[in-house]
Amino acid sequence: MKLMDKYARRRILAGFIVFVLLLGGAVAYANKGLIRAAIEQLQGNDYPGPGSGKVQITVKAGDSGESITNQLLKAGVIKNFRTTYQLILDTNPTFYPGIFTLKLQMRSSEAISALTDQNSASLKRTTIKEGLRASVMFGVLADSTGVPKSEFEALFTKPAEFGLSPKLPNLEGYLFPATYTFAPGSNAKQILQTMIDRMQEEIDSFGIPAGKVHDVLTLASVIQKEARIKEDFYKVSRTFLNRIAAGMHLQSDATVSYGVGGNTVSTSRADRANNNGYNTYLHAGLPVGPISAPGSVAIDAALHPADGKWLYFCTINLDTGETVFSETYAQHEKAVALWQAWMKEHRGYE
Repeated sequence: MKLMDKYARRRILAGFIVFVLLLGGAVAYANKGLIRAAIEQLQGNDYPGPGSGKVQITVKAGDSGESITNQLLKAGVIKNFRTTYQLILDTNPTFYPGIFTLKLQMRSSEAISALTDQNSASLKRTTIKEGLRASVMFGVLADSTGVPKSEFEALFTKPAEFGLSPKLPNLEGYLFPATYTFAPGSNAKQILQTMIDRMQEEIDSFGIPAGKVHDVLTLASVIQKEARIKEDFYKVSRTFLNRIAAGMHLQSDATVSYGVGGNTVSTSRADRANNNGYNTYLHAGLPVGPISAPGSVAIDAALHPADGKWLYFCTINLDTGETVFSETYAQHEKAVALWQAWMKEHRGYE
């Protein structure tokens, strides 16, 4: 029995030694990055840190560790490509897209740590205002993201590529106006898809049936261009719907302007004589499609118009947006006279 106990103790001791060795190996492997960093520091292949000055590093979605290391080296953040890249291979960090502010001559481990801190990433905000037509919107997007305007324009007439009906003439009215933070490196299609998806969220939140989406967005886009004050959005909506119900043309200058490539709510006689699908002086009902990017209020107004018998409206003060709504043409003529008087006092106003 004593001999058996002796052998048993040896086996237990041997097993314990193997366990310690395995544990030590695991710990060493887990800290391989730290060990390597220390060695590289001793060999002079890494800056001691913490560094000085400021430099911006842009990490794009899908950037590899190699491309990030190259960018750090070119920017003067790190000292040696091999040192930093090997540390990335050893530690397998997760990099987040964004713009990071780092220092010059940083220690590799600290530079990598900074790029893996999602909270320190800054993304440029792009604000798309309500009522912009797509051609203007694309200029804003190009200036903000650096993506050429031509790339947005090339996708404008390809709604099917974004999951929209191929019967749509273009993307007008389907790009929701909001403030966005696009990841660095996003291309035109990704940016537009984000805006279309956001509009779909709005459509879903209002519970708009699929068969009515186009008409709702079309009416909302016209309301967005014609109204200035929130409560007037709902009155403008009612006025247009009353005119349609009465068999009257909408006679919206905003739609006419869009049809001739403009972006205003005032038109010339020649503009109003131009025969196109957006000319609501010549054609009954809604225009063939949206004329701008409608926001939430305009969509809500299209769905929930105010109660009233108005058939006309006229903005009599273009600075304040004060608008007169009328039930008869005689009342409307008086409002137009007030607008004309205001315009005489504000010559050159567009």
